[in-house]
Amino acid sequence: MNRTIAVLGLMGLLVAMPALADGPRVSRLPRAPDPPTDPIVKQMWDQTRARGGQILNLHYTMGNAPKIAQAEQNLTYALRFDAKSPRGLRELAIMRTGQRLNAPYEMHAHEPLLIACGYSKAQIAALPNWRMSKLFAEKERALLAYVDEVDSGGAVTDETFAQMQRFFTPEEILELTIVTVHYYGTALLTKSLQIQVEDDDRGAAPGKC
Repeated sequence: MNRTIAVLGLMGLLVAMPALADGPRVSRLPRAPDPPTDPIVKQMWDQTRARGGQILNLHYTMGNAPKIAQAEQNLTYALRFDAKSPRGLRELAIMRTGQRLNAPYEMHAHEPLLIACGYSKAQIAALPNWRMSKLFAEKERALLAYVDEVDSGGAVTDETFAQMQRFFTPEEILELTIVTVHYYGTALLTKSLQIQVEDDDRGAAPGKC
């Protein structure tokens, strides 16, 4: 009788621990089940797959707050697929932000996207010391100076902003600013929640360069 009760208790414990049953640990938070049980999460993941992406550890983590995750994904995809500024430069801003915040997850996720937009591994390696590098054009240098100042608390000088205005329209400047601050937040999120870098070949929805 006691053995039966113990077995039933163990079974109940296992049922109450879906994060362990659904796959390996992906962050400090439980892993959202796949296939998803929440209709919003299912819609989000269907959209990700339809755009050519795979379900990443970030998605498994964000599935804990479906409505907020959906709003975040809508902004991410608007920046990736609908923005007017050059896609490669958006990815450059994201990579530089990831480097400045020492955010491994962000850098790992966006390096393939940056390379797909024509940047080389040598340029990525040169980003931390871009001011001394000859691998970046004047327009890219204007953006990198702007991103560095935005990431340093937003104290953008008039000189730096004037350089941005030389190369970008007001719409593009706004987009590039939102890209930078959005992925600044993503970098902090992935670090705070210790979201694990994927150890397989899963990748984000690529978009077009």
